[in-house]
Amino acid sequence: MPIILARYSEIGLKSTPVRMRFENRLRDNIMAMLASDRIEALVTKKDARFYIESEDIEAAVSSVRKVFGLASLSVTEVCSSEMEDICSTAAEYSMSRLKEGETFAVKARREGNHNYTSLDVGREVGSAIFLANEKKGVKVDLTAPDATFYVEVRNNKAYVFGSSVKCHGGLPVGTQGKVIAEVKSERDILSAWLMMKRGCKVVVKGERQPLLEKYDPEMKYVDGMSKEILGIVKGSTLSELGDQLVSEYDVPLYFPTIGMSDEEVSSLLESIKEESARP
Repeated sequence: MPIILARYSEIGLKSTPVRMRFENRLRDNIMAMLASDRIEALVTKKDARFYIESEDIEAAVSSVRKVFGLASLSVTEVCSSEMEDICSTAAEYSMSRLKEGETFAVKARREGNHNYTSLDVGREVGSAIFLANEKKGVKVDLTAPDATFYVEVRNNKAYVFGSSVKCHGGLPVGTQGKVIAEVKSERDILSAWLMMKRGCKVVVKGERQPLLEKYDPEMKYVDGMSKEILGIVKGSTLSELGDQLVSEYDVPLYFPTIGMSDEEVSSLLESIKEESARP
C-alpha cells in the first residue's frame, strides 16, 4: 500500500523541546483534519517525517495538504532499506512512468546507518531503472530530465516517489496562542487565514466562515471578547487605521494585510479558494 510521506517546514529550526511540542500539535492537527473530512487513516511520526496510511490515498492528500506547518507531501512506494529491494521497487515504479525516448534522473538521500552512501543509491537505482526501461530507449539526463525519481532511505525503510505536492508551510495552528478576528470583509478573511498560517488559533467574531473552517475544522465563534486572547486581528488598510491603533481591550492589534493592495488581496484569496476547492 502506498504511504504519504509528509514533511514539515519551520518546525525543524526549533530547539528540541519546542520542536517536539510543535510536532505533537501538528500530528493532532493532521488527525483532526482527516477526521473532519471523514477519511480513515493511520498517522505516525518518526525521524522528522509523518507517515500517513489510508485506503483512499488521493482523498488523504487533498485533506492533509490544508494543514498548516506541512511543507510538502509525497505518495511513496515503500520497501526495505536493502539495496536490492530498493532497486527492484524503483525499477517497477518507473516502468509505468517513463515513456519512449524519455530521459530521467535519480535523486537519493539517506538517514541512518547503512553500508552504502546516497551516491551509491543514486547510481544503483539509476542503473536498475535504465535496465527495466531499456527497450523504450530511455536515457539518463542529470540536467533537465523528463522525469525525476526520488529515493529517501530512512533507517530500515526506503521510500520511492516521483513528485511532491506543495503545502502552505508556516506553523501548526494552536502553537502561537489565540487571537480574535473581526471578519466582515474578504480582507478580514485573508487576515485571519494569514494569522492561522503563523500558528495562531483564530476565534472568529462575526458570521460563520466556511473557507476558514476548511483550514481549521475546530474553529470557534464568539460575539464579544473571549478569555486568553493574545490579540485582535483586523483587515484594515493603512488609510483606514485612524484611531484603530489603540485597542479597547488592552491587547495588541494585528494587521496582516496592511501592506497589500486590494488587487493582491483578491488574487491571494482567490488562489486559496481554488486550492481549497480541489477534490
